[in-house]
Amino acid sequence: MNMPNHGFYRVAAAIPQVRVADCRFNIGQIRGLIRKALDSGVEIVCFPELSVTAYTCADLFFQKTLTQEAERAVERLKKETEQWPVTFIIGLPVEHNSKLYNCAVVCGRGKIYGIVPKIYLPNYSEFYEKRWFEPYRLDIPAIEINYAGDTAAFGAGLLFNVDGVKFAVEICEDVWSVIPPSSYHAMAGARALFNLSASDELIGKRHYVKSLISQQSARCHAAYIYAAAGFGESSTDLVYSGNAYIYENGRLLAESERFQLDEQLIITEIDIELLDAERKKNTTFISRPTTDNYREITVYRGDKKDESGYLELNRTINPAPFIPATENYDESCEEIFSIQVSGLAKRLVHTGVKSLALGISGGLDSTLALLVCVKTVDKLGLPREMIHGITMPGFGTTNRTYMNAIHLMDALGIASREISIVSACEQHFRDIGHDPSVHDVTYENVQARERTQILMDIANQTNGLVVGTGDLSELALGWATYNGDHMSMYAVNTGIPKTLVRHLVRWVAENRMDDSARTTLLDILETPVSPELLPVDSGGQMTQFTEDVVGPYELHDFFLFYTLRYGFSPAKIEFLARQAFRNVYDNAVILKWMEVFYRRFFSQQFKRSCIPDGPKVGSVNLSPRGDWRMPSDASPESWG
Repeated sequence: MNMPNHGFYRVAAAIPQVRVADCRFNIGQIRGLIRKALDSGVEIVCFPELSVTAYTCADLFFQKTLTQEAERAVERLKKETEQWPVTFIIGLPVEHNSKLYNCAVVCGRGKIYGIVPKIYLPNYSEFYEKRWFEPYRLDIPAIEINYAGDTAAFGAGLLFNVDGVKFAVEICEDVWSVIPPSSYHAMAGARALFNLSASDELIGKRHYVKSLISQQSARCHAAYIYAAAGFGESSTDLVYSGNAYIYENGRLLAESERFQLDEQLIITEIDIELLDAERKKNTTFISRPTTDNYREITVYRGDKKDESGYLELNRTINPAPFIPATENYDESCEEIFSIQVSGLAKRLVHTGVKSLALGISGGLDSTLALLVCVKTVDKLGLPREMIHGITMPGFGTTNRTYMNAIHLMDALGIASREISIVSACEQHFRDIGHDPSVHDVTYENVQARERTQILMDIANQTNGLVVGTGDLSELALGWATYNGDHMSMYAVNTGIPKTLVRHLVRWVAENRMDDSARTTLLDILETPVSPELLPVDSGGQMTQFTEDVVGPYELHDFFLFYTLRYGFSPAKIEFLARQAFRNVYDNAVILKWMEVFYRRFFSQQFKRSCIPDGPKVGSVNLSPRGDWRMPSDASPESWG
């Protein structure tokens, strides 16, 4: 399905003020919020449970006057909104065959498209719904009933299709059941799940509800839009705080403010393409109805607004998708670092080696790898002296990085060695007949391969293994010398993108190091990223800056995440990047580096096809043995 606006679909949850049993007032409040939603470009807006009558009518639900007034109110609302191209879902009691049902009614353009009865009715001390309403069953086929001047489908197994987006509805207690109806709705094809609720407020209940909805959204790979009753419901015994949430695949996109006296409307976009990508990848997700009783209903929205593909989103696009969220930052960094340490620890125990050898350049990647090595031997109760850190100054090594490498190794108490590669490289230039004044790819790669040879040989001398330092971003771009820094015996950073490397080093510096090591680590963090393979200038300063050549790593990591995690098209990733970096990069810069990303990503696959073992730490990884299996000669033309 080729959706406009790159698959983003704008939805809303509305919390109106209500008066108990005053349907005329309540419909007026609902109509006003539908108008606001329409003016904000919303496609579908959901209201709370029994929002037409109010939830707390109690035995007034037995009164014919109330149910008839609710039906007349819906008729008025249909007429007043028949020219509005927006779909809305409202809650009210519906009588059928001398039974009363707690229902969600799906309306739009002056028509009722479906009536969904509640399946699970609470019968707790504070809720006596079974006193007033009849429960329904999902396995009962939908029927046609006459209501509010329409003939509409009545049943729990209804799927509604608006512009290709399928959604379904459940009501409050349904999601608390052992297997919520929304689980079946999702398997039947619903990507958006709406819940009309009237859950009262209790101490700690909000966190439980949010957890419940988040898990259901994640489990179903769906958007979950939840609207619960708010101010105006009877406070005889209970209080309703007006909770509204919009989740997408387990992630909270928007929520209301609690205990507000005024009406609320929360609006955001759900990403249908993202949900489709998750379902496509998850082989345990069943994408078929588990019952034959589902019925799909096409909802006519009417006039379409201009959908150029560059709408301004209400939701925030995170420019750093690999970086842990603020609320669990420390926990996530601890977990990532522990995965690296545990992976290396297993390799050490399994091989029984007596040393670890790695090159220390004074740059970010080798610093993180060294920190992992140190914490690994500490965890195993082994001496830090078994770590052999080798700094190998060459033609482009600056005094800053050299001194940082020396200071860091000293501060961490490892065995350190200095081996210059200058003479060996000059000899190699003579051997192969290369002019050392020609600073081409041969000039650079000779240095990288010389350093790798030294590390491999020292590992042989010391009965050890070489720990690789290259990161995930470098693998994606092929920014490594084949059989040079590309190669090791175990690579601890292969699952860590460059943007995350910086955060992990800072986190370790601030949380796991003494003052001496911390000072050096903080200076390493401030050093520009460079392979230092080109000669320094007359002042001894570096002349080679990685991001000047390949582009900003924050952009490349952004492109990498959405290419691998969701398989998004270049057009959609460009759209997302525009939103995420609107105050940082203009569109021309984004497009320039995106072209570089795809060109390098495709052309450098041959390097990724034979990378060393290394631990996966996140949902994006490039191991040819698991997460990414790609022909080395695939064409990038369709991504150009």
